[in-house]
Amino acid sequence: MSDRLLEIPDPVERANLSAFVTRVNRLDEAAVVRMRVRGSDTLTAWAPTGFDVLAVRVVTGVLKPSDVTVAGDVLMRGLESHAAGVDLGFPMDSSWRGALPPDQGFVHIDDVPARALVSLAQRGVEIAREHGRTPSSLLDSKVLTVTGAGDEVTIAMRTVFALNAMGFIPVPGNAQSTDEIDPERIDPNEMVRVRASKTWLRLDARFGSIATRRGSELSVMVRS
Repeated sequence: MSDRLLEIPDPVERANLSAFVTRVNRLDEAAVVRMRVRGSDTLTAWAPTGFDVLAVRVVTGVLKPSDVTVAGDVLMRGLESHAAGVDLGFPMDSSWRGALPPDQGFVHIDDVPARALVSLAQRGVEIAREHGRTPSSLLDSKVLTVTGAGDEVTIAMRTVFALNAMGFIPVPGNAQSTDEIDPERIDPNEMVRVRASKTWLRLDARFGSIATRRGSELSVMVRS
């Protein structure tokens, strides 16, 4: 047993983290997940999404040491086991380079209807199909501007794609892909909160958050 240990006794919280890691591994078979202690009994799980933005989910649990990086497939196997603790295996800390957003310092800009962000993602999928690929110009296109709290932020399609790909927005039915979702069936009161600091933009949905650098590409790199 490794001295890098994760304990999540609550089966619901364990399932939440498992769902997060499943999505991460689906986007990248060689993905790594970085976990950090956030409070006395909570931790954050961070992962690249393949869209040059980060995904994060907060769960209840105990982590030792307080900041670790683990291979996504190893973490998934550990979560699927019946053991009380999850063996995090061989250290992958050197695979993660770049800063994470701070826990504090974000200002609430405004809320955006979740169904609007799903509709934007669906339109992006349609454009990608028309081109036969996902062009960089589509990912970089600014598809939404949000103002509030004396600030204005723009949201790129890559951020919208990542939010939907991670399944952070609750949707009705058993849709397996973005284009199978009926946006009109999403609760109109279901909101995605837009927060920003001087250097980071964050979209907080019900099941997790997406974070990206403001005004530039995300300065995080995962080494293979």
